[in-house]
Amino acid sequence: MTETEQYTFDLNGYLVIPQLLATDETASLAKAAEVLTEHAEDHLEDPPRVTALRGVAYHRDEELGYHVSCNWRSGDDTAKQVNGRSLLIEDFFNANSAFDCLVNHARTQPYVTALISERPAINNSELRVRYPGNLSGTHMGGPLGAKYRYRFYDGRMDCMMIRVIYFLHDVSTDQGAFCVVPGTHKSNFASPYHCAPHEEPNMVPLEVKAGDAILFTENLRHGGVPNLSEQVRKTLHVGYGPYWLKSQNIATMDQDPYILEQTLERYDDAQKHLFHTYELPKRVLTRAR
Repeated sequence: MTETEQYTFDLNGYLVIPQLLATDETASLAKAAEVLTEHAEDHLEDPPRVTALRGVAYHRDEELGYHVSCNWRSGDDTAKQVNGRSLLIEDFFNANSAFDCLVNHARTQPYVTALISERPAINNSELRVRYPGNLSGTHMGGPLGAKYRYRFYDGRMDCMMIRVIYFLHDVSTDQGAFCVVPGTHKSNFASPYHCAPHEEPNMVPLEVKAGDAILFTENLRHGGVPNLSEQVRKTLHVGYGPYWLKSQNIATMDQDPYILEQTLERYDDAQKHLFHTYELPKRVLTRAR
């Protein structure tokens, strides 16, 4: 993380990182995301069902190991009219080995270690699918408590949770850009605004190209402006925190990460070490020092 990036992240709470993904990585991830989205759309009403935080219903797919929820049901036109459609696919790492490149990603990991002061681990994995008409309500920002807090401590930034959003295609403002209120990770007051993100003062939409990423502290106020285009917007989210912070996926909130044994078997030791439930052999830890 460069001196300029450190200054900018501390000031604003986020970074836009151009071409964090290589061209071949972007293409491979986009293809895998398309296949997974089609599978999830076909199976989202199937058993088994998991009732998660705030009563949200998920399908747990036993074949591919993901959880999926949506803001609509078959024949339900209300959600489509009010807020468009969206699909949230969690634990996508289990579904396809094409996603493995994001576990200990060579260009991402230095940012993670610069912002998480303890041993970092992955606690969140989401494929977010936003159909035409959808928006993501604004949330976070201000005094959130210890779980997602941002601070500067002992001469460095120290985040409890950060998130990297990888973009698989270009996203303009009209295509439902991710948006933030810069600096709200340091606010001492909760936001007084209870409106759609594009109506909130000081909200900034962040336009990106395929292969770009946005890195931000979870303490930052953020959301997604309406997707006014015909493009189905797909993004991959990977969240990080100290190793003892358990899953921050909604389907498995505060439980051990839902990472299958057959998924871990694909990983090397450094990749396995990025999951809460895995401990490296002592000889590997010794070399790492």
